[in-house]
Amino acid sequence: MHEDVLLQLAAIVVLGIGAQWVAWRLNLPAILLLLLAGLLAGPAAEWLELGRLIDPAALLGDALTPIVSLSVAVILFEGGLTLKLADLRASGAVIRNLVTLGAGITWLVASVAGRYLIGVPWPLAILLGAILVVTGPTVIGPLLRHVRPSGGSGPILMWEGIVIDPIGAVLAVLVFEVIGTAEGPGSGLSVLIWGGVITALVGLLLGLIGARALTWVLGRYWVPDYLHNPVALMVVVATFTLSDMIREESGLLTVTVLGVVLANQRSVSIRHIAEFKESLTVLLVSVLFVVLAARLSSDQIAAVGLKSVLFTIVLIVVARPLSVLASTVGTGLGWADRLFLMGMAPRGIVAAAVASVFALRLGESGIEGADRLVPAVFTVIIGTVVVYGLASVPLARRLGLTGGRVGYLIAGANPLGLAIARALRAEDLPVLLVDTRTDRLNSADHEGIPTLNASILSPFVRERIDAGRIGRLLALTPNEEVNSLAALHFTSLFGRQNVFQLTPEPHGAARSPKNHDADPEPDLAVPLTAQIEAADVHEAGRSVALELHGRVLFGAGMTFRHLESLFHAGATVERLDLGENEPTATFTDRFGPKAVPLLIIDDSGDVIPVTATPRPDARAPRAVIGLVPRDHQARS
Repeated sequence: MHEDVLLQLAAIVVLGIGAQWVAWRLNLPAILLLLLAGLLAGPAAEWLELGRLIDPAALLGDALTPIVSLSVAVILFEGGLTLKLADLRASGAVIRNLVTLGAGITWLVASVAGRYLIGVPWPLAILLGAILVVTGPTVIGPLLRHVRPSGGSGPILMWEGIVIDPIGAVLAVLVFEVIGTAEGPGSGLSVLIWGGVITALVGLLLGLIGARALTWVLGRYWVPDYLHNPVALMVVVATFTLSDMIREESGLLTVTVLGVVLANQRSVSIRHIAEFKESLTVLLVSVLFVVLAARLSSDQIAAVGLKSVLFTIVLIVVARPLSVLASTVGTGLGWADRLFLMGMAPRGIVAAAVASVFALRLGESGIEGADRLVPAVFTVIIGTVVVYGLASVPLARRLGLTGGRVGYLIAGANPLGLAIARALRAEDLPVLLVDTRTDRLNSADHEGIPTLNASILSPFVRERIDAGRIGRLLALTPNEEVNSLAALHFTSLFGRQNVFQLTPEPHGAARSPKNHDADPEPDLAVPLTAQIEAADVHEAGRSVALELHGRVLFGAGMTFRHLESLFHAGATVERLDLGENEPTATFTDRFGPKAVPLLIIDDSGDVIPVTATPRPDARAPRAVIGLVPRDHQARS
């Protein structure tokens, strides 16, 4: 018995995290592989008479529903931490309409389709429509990171996905109450109205109290740093549970409000809490989708037929376009953003969890048609994720909402930063050059290079980044601490693989950038290949801790001091087109051993920085852009 439980728990974690990793490697929506893993480990194995590898009902018993509920609460709290009230200034009317009028249209269309396509009785059809009002951050977030749309559609979708989840869950609970308690239409309407008002009051009040209490204790340093994340998790669990005990399903609204308030207050920093919750959310999403998919029976899978597929199509081609059209009338939102909103409404973990819970309750009550609820919802989840996941990138490109290639945020408008910005602009890549000195930015402004006069660590910089165009950081300032902090600052936004910084100076060589002219120049006679062989990018004695660094740029020894000396000696940036399968070493063969390859243009047209530890799966280079010393420029 003990070994069987251990095997099932291990299988859930391995399949969940493994599916996430494989999805990332294959550039596919993770939810598809998570559902597939759960289906193979549960109903598929049962259908093949191999025995279930994962049997959630037997493994967790009565604890399954509370575990799912708490997990969804943490997921929605993390989603709330990503929402900025500043986004509402430009898109508040659209977001408000989508979660009210748009949700009502989706509810109506889904209910009618459920009645006449799925064939369930009207009460269950209305409940099914309420459940499918939700979209959800667990599927919207990964798709938006993959598509990176510019304009206002991205923030709108995130706000809608997070706010609509508690609304849909509460709506489903109220409909369930109407089904079970209402004696007539008038009574049912009364339950919906008063139930909604009470739920909203409880959720808003407890969410505000929880956020205020957490910021109070953190702001007075009553909690040590190592307990910040556990205490935040404790507050989430406590407020969610208390809210649900006072009013059923109000907890989801409570934790959403809690997250939004924390994200928009200015008294304490919650960045480390947000990063911890993001990692925890990945684990919870992985586990939940595997568990809920494995919980399906082979009979429920067999019940999925053409009617369920047609039901899903109606939601995609009728319900979503109608709700977006009605919600954006008179808002001034452009047609490109409107069309993209119409093409993005995947369902996720909240729909799966709520449907599973209500199907269980309805089945226990002996209500006819309850067994068709879960297969219909899972068909919608799989169908919408497949359609939106595959169509979102081509649609965004067709509408001009993404440039396709990923642009660069460059910290430091010094000669190196400016030269790289020019080279990237010449390749038609988006660039944003950031520096605190206006005199350095003037030259870039005259050349039409987008600039921002601010510290790279300022929150203002993150707000100005167009997520559809900028997705990589080059930290090129002479200050190693700023470079490392910038790398740490933008890792959560761009991902560690897309954050780059200069090699730190060797131990004892650090100096103030103010007196760099008095420093002796490095030995430029040492060939680049010899420098790379002689130096180790992991050498001890760095002035900044290794764990704060991004990926090291341009090879070992390519410090700011070294590269700046090359510029002072008259070096220029040149491009060399390569033949098929030619290595980057051809660049130094052409321009001499002191030439420094900076950027590689691969066979897909993407521009990638040269790093000390190149990725083993990097594409073949098509061209190299690098720094050429003056005595070799005539050969170019």
